[in-house]
Amino acid sequence: MAKQFWFVVGSQFLYGPEVLETVAGRAAEMAEKMNASGLLPGEVVYKVTAKTEREITKVMMDANYDDDCLGVITWCHTFSPSKMWIHGFDKLQKPYCHLATQYNRNIPNEEIDMDFMNLNQAAHGDREHGFIGARMRLPRKIIAGYWQDEKVLKELGDWMRAAIGADASRKLRVIRFGDNMRDVAVTEGDKVEVEMKLGWQVDYWPVGHLVETMNAVTEEEVEAKYAEYLERYELDTDNIESVKYQALEEVAMRKILEREGAMAFINTFQDLYGMKQLPGIASQNMMADGYGYGGEGDWKVAAMTTIMKKMAEGLEGGTLFMEDYTYDLEPGNEVSLGAHMLEVCPSIAAAKPKIQVHHLGIGDREDPARLVFEGKEGAGIVVSLIDMGGRLRMIIQDVQVIKPILEMPNLPVARVMWKAMPDLLTGVKCWIHAGGAHHTVLSTALTASMMQDWCEMMGIECVHISKDTTEESFKKELFYNDIAWKLKNL
Repeated sequence: MAKQFWFVVGSQFLYGPEVLETVAGRAAEMAEKMNASGLLPGEVVYKVTAKTEREITKVMMDANYDDDCLGVITWCHTFSPSKMWIHGFDKLQKPYCHLATQYNRNIPNEEIDMDFMNLNQAAHGDREHGFIGARMRLPRKIIAGYWQDEKVLKELGDWMRAAIGADASRKLRVIRFGDNMRDVAVTEGDKVEVEMKLGWQVDYWPVGHLVETMNAVTEEEVEAKYAEYLERYELDTDNIESVKYQALEEVAMRKILEREGAMAFINTFQDLYGMKQLPGIASQNMMADGYGYGGEGDWKVAAMTTIMKKMAEGLEGGTLFMEDYTYDLEPGNEVSLGAHMLEVCPSIAAAKPKIQVHHLGIGDREDPARLVFEGKEGAGIVVSLIDMGGRLRMIIQDVQVIKPILEMPNLPVARVMWKAMPDLLTGVKCWIHAGGAHHTVLSTALTASMMQDWCEMMGIECVHISKDTTEESFKKELFYNDIAWKLKNL
């Protein structure tokens, strides 16, 4: 599917045909040059210089029904009376960005006259246009600046990535192999509300069906998957049987997900009936190819991993399922150690991951093969989506992934270490105040701003723990959010 973003330019008939021809020509030129910048993950498609309510309404309705259109970008080169936009905006169901720019960068000293003023009314037109967005309380992204500047184009590209995530969300299907880990609270949630709000279809498939599918996998399919492992990773075990059993599990899981059109899945060590091992490298290798995963039945983090991987396509850095495990509380140098029993995506690996087989002291099954590696350094975010009862809340925290300060030779799992913002202890308190889960999506490719845009598109609450956050200010934000969202849902 093409990732298109329709460029709709506002004007009116008042200026005459010559001006309108000029506006249309410039709009097409702007779209062409923005696409040529190499900074956008989707294509800007100039659609129309809209001069009437009918034109505006038609293009917005067309955008809704075009699967290739992931969002609408508007700009008013000249003055476009904003009442013309009401019906169109009222019907628009795709993400909306208001690009407040102008064709020319500078005011031309010798050329400026009344003809120039009539043609170049973006400062005038965009404010009229902005009013109706505010009056209608539209969720929207406003980008201001010269349209050829790298900063503006990067901001537009970031918004496009959020829109790509919104599109992926509305089409997402999650397969649950079994149910949630018993007695755990944060991995639960209202699946009906989530499908209504975010579009996710979260379906249960019994582990017995997975086992039946595994029993039908051929030896040739297992050998092909095993060969793929050897090509991608470094074999560091003599237990080839365990590695091939993981290949068997992966082939079967992929068959089911592909058949059902799903891009995310969960399992739990408490529900492995008929299976010899908890999937380790099987899950990790699927995540390397873009699938989302959640441990202990956490379908929310599985879905968010898929969505954020879609948003991050083409960017440097990793995006992966993660879990906070333990802290190093050396004063002034506090850090978090993130890992999981097995299932950490190799997209963040600092070096070629090693295939190893070790005992897993949980689940009461055979020793599973897994990828072992350290995470690559870089600025990033950790994200948690929780169900607050009546609404969804996303918690975002800025982090700095570092090289682990310890070798940890007896910890045979993939591991990532990071410094949390504004510092570990303040961050922990804010995270707990907000109800953030122990499972997260860690990304060194995406930014908090992208996820905030995604939350606005999906109509959910979002809070951000940054270098400037204090516990006092964060508690106030949560308090005011509770009031605002309760009033909104009355």
